[in-house]
Amino acid sequence: MDVGQLQAQRHFHVHQKVTMMVNRYEVFADDGQGQPGPLVAFVEQKRMAFREQVTLYTDETKRSVLAAFKARKVIDLASAYDVTTPEGASIGFFGKKFGSSLLRSTWQLDQPGADPVTISERSMALALFRRIWDVIPWVGDLPFPWMYHFDFVRGTTHVGTVEKKTRFRDHYRVTIDDPALDRRLVLAQAVALDALQSR
Repeated sequence: MDVGQLQAQRHFHVHQKVTMMVNRYEVFADDGQGQPGPLVAFVEQKRMAFREQVTLYTDETKRSVLAAFKARKVIDLASAYDVTTPEGASIGFFGKKFGSSLLRSTWQLDQPGADPVTISERSMALALFRRIWDVIPWVGDLPFPWMYHFDFVRGTTHVGTVEKKTRFRDHYRVTIDDPALDRRLVLAQAVALDALQSR
């Protein structure tokens, strides 16, 4: 699927596959019936390397790059991540808002020529409960069984969502309501919401 066709898509599905050594993500365009359709992006990265460059390939062969993102500062918890084309041109950037994220995970997504988009967990109560869950001995090592969601808002306008669709597997449905929002930028952010959530 070329960039023009990708930009015409409104719904995507992000699936993480659990493996011992790598984080593996598959991103599918929606099939029009609310189910995963054609594969549009593939990420396979060593778990401890997510603070380095993360590449979104167009498929499992990893011969063609869709986009990539890389942290500006490895040790900075609030570091921005630059998202680039295969040629290295900027698509935009995103970063975690550290202060706001103490209670509810909050990110900011920036695309050139547009106002920033704030991304935050939809439910404050669930966000707080998830933090408590993480620090309970033994329990915190188990997968969090409640589904949590992120809303994308520009000013007061809702422009998208990332919604967890399964309790014990990392499957998400991405909806983009703004036709001008670059799909490559949003998909990079959607992968980061799972891969970098604990950082």
